[in-house]
Amino acid sequence: MRKAEFEAYLRKRGFSDKVIKYSVGAVRELEGTLTWKLLNTVAVADLGVYIESLITRKRNSERRLVAIARYFHVVGNNPAYIYLVSLIGPRGILPALEKRVASIAGEEARARVFQGIREPQLGSPPEAWSGMTKRVVERLERQLPAPVCRKALAGNLHRVPLSAFREQKELFAKSRGIDDFLKKIHERSVAEIESFMKAGRLWYEQEITPEVLALVRGNQELLSGVRQGDRIYMTKIPYAPKDWLVEKDPLRRRYLACHCPLARESIISGRERVSGTWCYCSAGFEKLLFDVVFGEEVEAEVLESVLAGDGRCRFAITIPEKYLKGR
Repeated sequence: MRKAEFEAYLRKRGFSDKVIKYSVGAVRELEGTLTWKLLNTVAVADLGVYIESLITRKRNSERRLVAIARYFHVVGNNPAYIYLVSLIGPRGILPALEKRVASIAGEEARARVFQGIREPQLGSPPEAWSGMTKRVVERLERQLPAPVCRKALAGNLHRVPLSAFREQKELFAKSRGIDDFLKKIHERSVAEIESFMKAGRLWYEQEITPEVLALVRGNQELLSGVRQGDRIYMTKIPYAPKDWLVEKDPLRRRYLACHCPLARESIISGRERVSGTWCYCSAGFEKLLFDVVFGEEVEAEVLESVLAGDGRCRFAITIPEKYLKGR
């Protein structure tokens, strides 16, 4: 274990001595079960076996998985880090959706949709989530009118703090209009991912290569948007862009494009196929920036989605009328 390096990282992030001690202990325990392997090269399959044992022993806490994920991030075991993030990522989405359905459609609608629905245990593999997601979205489609269903899904279900968009909001206020703002956002995004590429670091879960950088630089819809009339068009960067760029099989490309840990396995497995309606959750994530800069919840439409069989995920955001004049 690269203990000193891990502790230095945690201290730099501002974590307490208590958190650092727990995190080191969590990694030490993992290391003790994988004595024949180095943690910085341990395979995802071996990690999966360990996490299954945590679930069996009821030790699959979020703080344990997060601690281990941070360690893999520090030592550069990107496959293990990305895998753990995919296990942690679904947490909280179902309760957030349940709460939003109640606020938009009422308590009775919430009960009809979510009665008997239970999340898989934390740390369950991605394929464990597809069946639950399929049932939830089918009930949403059956119980709610289509516009209400889509609005419910297109919320901030990932609970991203609005303060995360402070700089973008300030940039919007200083911009010469929406087109200027979108161009600047794209320029900033390109510069950001280029810096990660040069540093050899993951950008979220994405490995940035010169080819990925060229892909984003050549299409302003990626990591920003392009305005046409009263709508902003956005295309989602593939979840695994490096592999997506060289993959030839259409089904595999759709899988590599999908970001959703609750649904992406249904693309490749052919079982528990999740409706493309679920992609309004992704639309909600993409439009959150514009909810903040426009100061109101805006409308989003899913134009294309890999869950629906398309080769990419693409969205249209409607600009509030008051921002169209002079912009």
